[in-house]
Amino acid sequence: MAGAGGYGTTNKNARSTAYKPNSYSTCGILPSICKPMPSIPPKPWPTGLADQLEELVIRVLAPNPSPYTYTGTQTYVVGEEDGPDCAVIDPGPNDPAHIDAIEAAICNRVVTAIMCTHTHRDHSPAASPLAERTGAPIVGCAPLVLNSDLPRADEAFDTTYEPDRVLEDGEQMRGTGWTLTAVATPGHTSNHLCFALEESGSLFTGDHVMGWSTSVVIPPDGDMGDYMASLEKLQTRDDTRYHAAHGAAIEKPRQLVRGMIGHRRQRENQIIRLMGERARTAAEFIPDMYKGLDERLIGAAEMSVTAHLIDLEKRGLAAREGEIWRTI
Repeated sequence: MAGAGGYGTTNKNARSTAYKPNSYSTCGILPSICKPMPSIPPKPWPTGLADQLEELVIRVLAPNPSPYTYTGTQTYVVGEEDGPDCAVIDPGPNDPAHIDAIEAAICNRVVTAIMCTHTHRDHSPAASPLAERTGAPIVGCAPLVLNSDLPRADEAFDTTYEPDRVLEDGEQMRGTGWTLTAVATPGHTSNHLCFALEESGSLFTGDHVMGWSTSVVIPPDGDMGDYMASLEKLQTRDDTRYHAAHGAAIEKPRQLVRGMIGHRRQRENQIIRLMGERARTAAEFIPDMYKGLDERLIGAAEMSVTAHLIDLEKRGLAAREGEIWRTI
């Protein structure tokens, strides 16, 4: 049965095998363009429940909602419901109740792999305790720890993440009736991976692509040039559905990615035009570019502008003197 906000919610004893599209973004495919703060759907949310999204995919929502995680991190259990094995994607925060909920969704299957898209603290810290409980290896993205004094708009990096195997672009993990292929998508973080479910055409996009908001790209690890290249990479693929780590399933993925590329190019053109009017600091772009922006997002906006400026600098289109940026 669909819950509030468009969630299709079931429990572990009454899973629906029919896919129910979820759509709780109130502002189209890029809500961050047309609202200062994306609207979070009202409770109840299906936190802790095993929600069958498609034949091979169960979602478990973690209890960590915030302005940057939406209703929480979505952990995915991939495998045949009555099969002998499964994989867990983005186990989420190290919260005992959430890990209990993941185990309930696993439902006595052997966990072949615990797979992480990247190592922000809302994605990977549960990998180690879940591995201790299940004996499963941790595979996926490379470890990464970034110490930065810059204002952060994303979750800090997980220093506890120790993978047993790092997957390269195109490498696969297989189980009974399922195959997951790593798709390298650096940009949001340098170690970001997506995972393609070959049997259904779905792509688990982590934080690279989300329907409720554009992804945050924060230097020095976040790289706008890499992020744009990764978006263009997804645009060439034929995935039929995206399952993001936050927010609803995306039913028109190529349309969404095309819109995201256009949005970023629009921001880039704004920056070039504003620099042409006068040289300025990154912070001085914000009032002209993000009118009416929620105060909680000012730091994120400044870091996003900085990421664009660094990319323009690499391409020979901008230069800086101290904190002042100008066109070339």
